[in-house]
Amino acid sequence: MRVVTWNVWWRFGPWERRQKAVLAVLRELQPDVVGLQEVWACGGENLARWLADELGLHWTWAASEAPERWQRRLGDATVDFGCAVLSRWPVVDRAVVRLPAPEGDDDGRLGLYARLDAPGHPVPFFTTHLTSTTDGSAVRCAQVRVLAGFVAAHRGGTAFPPVLTGDFNAWPDSDEIRLIGGYKTAPVVPGQVLFDTWEYADPGAPSATWDAANPYVAPAFPPSVRIDYIHVGPPGPGGLGHVRSVRRAGDGPVDGVWPSDHAAVVADLADAPSVAAPSMAAPAAPR
Repeated sequence: MRVVTWNVWWRFGPWERRQKAVLAVLRELQPDVVGLQEVWACGGENLARWLADELGLHWTWAASEAPERWQRRLGDATVDFGCAVLSRWPVVDRAVVRLPAPEGDDDGRLGLYARLDAPGHPVPFFTTHLTSTTDGSAVRCAQVRVLAGFVAAHRGGTAFPPVLTGDFNAWPDSDEIRLIGGYKTAPVVPGQVLFDTWEYADPGAPSATWDAANPYVAPAFPPSVRIDYIHVGPPGPGGLGHVRSVRRAGDGPVDGVWPSDHAAVVADLADAPSVAAPSMAAPAAPR
């Protein structure tokens, strides 16, 4: 099962050319399920719906309940903002959770759950977009605590492990990423662990999803860092859902335009039990 997460940069920059580039990348990847952040909707149009129609996928989305800060940046109060899921399989259940916000700066961050009717095992899939303030780790930790409970409430009834995707706006060694993982510090929900799939990547592979090589990022002079994640729970029977590979995508121009200010993350997960699969998805513990 191929999973993609991607922040598609709303309607900033040359967005009409960019959305075609986003489509081209996704078409080449042929994903089974995609978590999207910064999705726009306006005047009956919706980026997620357009992508789903072009790719022959099912879709669902959730709009921010407080998009005003985003609309002020764009100078257009008619454009909605939110997260979405695209799926090869029907979405048979969905739910949305509102996340805590910085005091006086609520921009409607949320978590979106979609249960996917995949053959053999329904997939509990989640996507989210955490606050982006550089000094906002405490807020992101509060958001992660809500997300962990949200995952726990909707992950059951299937052998397939939960899959949590999104733009966490956080360094890999940050408190909030350790907290959502629950295996480098005490988990929010007792017994609930979500592995960072990038721990299975080629150690030499480029990892930054917020990359100063990207012209949309470069003017801010940021450090290049990985802030977009695919997390997955421990595998089910026979290694169901274990991580087979992970890499970046959308990390260069397409027909002369970069698709987004973020690179995507792509992970391939086992979609059927295998006798040869490992019994745990975690990397080997140090000895």
